[in-house]
Amino acid sequence: MAAALAYASPLNLLAQPAVLVAAILTLLPLFGAGFFPAAALQLRTKLPKSALLLGPAALCLPYLLVALSFGSFSWVWLALYALLPIAIACLLDQARTADPDQKGNWRDFLLLLALGLAVDLRWFETAWPAGLSAFGKILLLDAGLFGFVAVRQLDGVGFDLRLTWRDLGFGLREFLLFAPIAIALGLTLGFLKFHPTWPSLPQFLGAYLFTFLFIAIPEEIFFRGWMQNLLERRLGPRFGRNGALIATALLFGVAHWNKRALHFNWRYVLLAMIAGIFYGRAWRQERRVWASVVTHATVDTVWSFWLR
Repeated sequence: MAAALAYASPLNLLAQPAVLVAAILTLLPLFGAGFFPAAALQLRTKLPKSALLLGPAALCLPYLLVALSFGSFSWVWLALYALLPIAIACLLDQARTADPDQKGNWRDFLLLLALGLAVDLRWFETAWPAGLSAFGKILLLDAGLFGFVAVRQLDGVGFDLRLTWRDLGFGLREFLLFAPIAIALGLTLGFLKFHPTWPSLPQFLGAYLFTFLFIAIPEEIFFRGWMQNLLERRLGPRFGRNGALIATALLFGVAHWNKRALHFNWRYVLLAMIAGIFYGRAWRQERRVWASVVTHATVDTVWSFWLR
């Protein structure tokens, strides 16, 4: 039931007009890039260079609206949310120039390291009122999407929210392959405990939607669309495909070291590493994030209701 409870509080907060407008502004770049990928790619040729590199500063507007509404405004946080997206765009513009063949440049990996640590260590959560920290995560995703798609124009990310039956099929196939392994190992290690409950359809769909939007999409874009994609290119044709799959799964597992515990949660890390293999397989089937999002969101929602 944790996922069901997690999305209820933000939904209540959305009743405030300023928060609702901020949410729309935060999700607009995400859905714009996801439903109109060709238009996102054309921004580099349609926008002046100054607008391309300075325009992402507009991502500070959701913070401004929320902070003023809750009386928690800080010039430091406003400057960070205005300047960080500009820095990301400029860094990836340099990466595009230095690495026209898109083999993976040190700037790409430096940026991924910074974004990953910012989310994993919750560097920006104190900027937001209780229950609204997801804004910070999605804004970082927006900045990264604009940088990698519009500025860097990285191929093969596969971020396209126009779901196909093939995406659904590949995603569910990997879920069904992973589930017996995860359940057997998780119960053996004492990490999973079966809960014979049956949620209502609105509860299940609400939890699935929350997981899909705030967990699966950000993590799959980051780990599969960006990290696994770039590692495949950097490692080359000999080791790239399987090497990138394994390396990304390892990183994905380690990123869960502090989840549900104050210490190194090795059981969670192990299960997440194995899950990362199946998420990566779903993505690389046709290099589409939707497929791995289906696997990821299904795993997390089932775990939340019946096995947490």
